Amino acid sequence: MGSLSIEERQSLIALANEARRQAYAPYSNYHVGAALRTKSGRIFTGVNVENAAYPDSICAERVAVFKAVSEGERDFDVIAVVTDNGGTPCGSCRQVLAEFGLETVVLIADRNGNLVQETSVGDLLPGAFQPHHLGK
Repeated sequence: MGSLSIEERQSLIALANEARRQAYAPYSNYHVGAALRTKSGRIFTGVNVENAAYPDSICAERVAVFKAVSEGERDFDVIAVVTDNGGTPCGSCRQVLAEFGLETVVLIADRNGNLVQETSVGDLLPGAFQPHHLGK
């Protein structure tokens, strides 16, 4: 995980924090922004979008992943996630990220842009269920 420069980390965190301003969170008031960089160097941002029917809400991390996938990207390098207090991705987001690789770096930061934790998808989701478990 040491291959990211300080500038790269801060840039991704800043992009996620900027995206966070567009979050739609009228129920929880917990605004989340994500910035996902693919191995080809493209960056996709996402925000959480809540819904009055709570299960229909979606997290920022999944929005970023789905945007990337819809643009043909499948190989992810790093994702920055910014919340008010440096909260970690939920279980659903961890599983979606695991689909595309356990080695993806995860930067977790707070609203002030402070890096709270640097980890990997694999460390966030040990024993992840992956495509090879389907036994095609």
